[in-house]
Amino acid sequence: MKLMIARMFAVAAAMILAVTASFAAELKIGAAGNIGGTVVFVAQDKGIFAKHGIDAKLEIRQTGGALSKGLRAGEMDYSIAAFTNLPAALERGMKVRAVVGYAGASYTKPTSDQFVGIVANANAGINSVKDLVGKKVGVTFGTTGDLYLRRSLGNNGIKASNIRRINTRPGSIVSVLDTGGVDAIVTWEPNLSRSLDKVKDAKLIVRGGDQVCFCAMMHAKPETVYGDKKTTQALVDAMAESAAYVRDPKNFEEVTLIASRYAPGMDHDLAKRVLKHVEFDPRIGGKTFEAWNGTVDELIQQKKMKKPFPPENYFDASFIENTMKRHPEWFADLK
Repeated sequence: MKLMIARMFAVAAAMILAVTASFAAELKIGAAGNIGGTVVFVAQDKGIFAKHGIDAKLEIRQTGGALSKGLRAGEMDYSIAAFTNLPAALERGMKVRAVVGYAGASYTKPTSDQFVGIVANANAGINSVKDLVGKKVGVTFGTTGDLYLRRSLGNNGIKASNIRRINTRPGSIVSVLDTGGVDAIVTWEPNLSRSLDKVKDAKLIVRGGDQVCFCAMMHAKPETVYGDKKTTQALVDAMAESAAYVRDPKNFEEVTLIASRYAPGMDHDLAKRVLKHVEFDPRIGGKTFEAWNGTVDELIQQKKMKKPFPPENYFDASFIENTMKRHPEWFADLK
């Protein structure tokens, strides 16, 4: 009898899941193929998207540019972007609204950059940022790594024209350093740690330092965000719950194992070493706006933008604020 009852419950549970799945909102969600995508990876792997009524299909790309291109082409419903060059794209007419934080901690401070750093070859004679003068530096143009390099140089009284910036794809940046094609690289995790592992006697010149906000938001076209607000709210809820799961120390082993399965070329050991350098705070607030304005000022100085772009025209904090009111337990560990 007990076995029969257990089977009946199992069948009923399966029927409920089937019915739930039939009514799930299908969303194609873009994510970067690195440790920064952990919240999305966990939300998918642990069924958190499904719990909130979302049938998620992940679209993983290696750069923010590729993700933005995919969003414009309709390959994704929601995608992510760092602040780096997005304001310039918005000024040129790109229309997206950010609804939830993806990676970074811009809610509590306008800088968050432990995720990025500079590594040099042992025989390049580089022991500090000032030693980069006259050197070849590999960096992916138009990324937060590029902005980090410019800020690092400027903070040391060096003009960008005093070094040789070599545009290097993220997937090639470690090998370019290893073969001596450049003297140093500027990159983010896991490539930052991977370069120290793979390149003999490579040196970490600097990591982080609160110079930029290596922060990214999840966004979509306005018609997607506001065309179905219920689904948008469900997505934001799922991201917030997943971020809380990722931050919980007791889930560390499981979370890093999931991340290693989804991010190309990252094994479990590497995931465990680099996760500590990434912050996952889904909130949007005044410091987020401050970080945004700092990036805009930089782009204006570089003549990539003509005038400021109000953060209120990009960020919509109403969805995450709704989540915070209904589920304070997902934010209890944050400042």
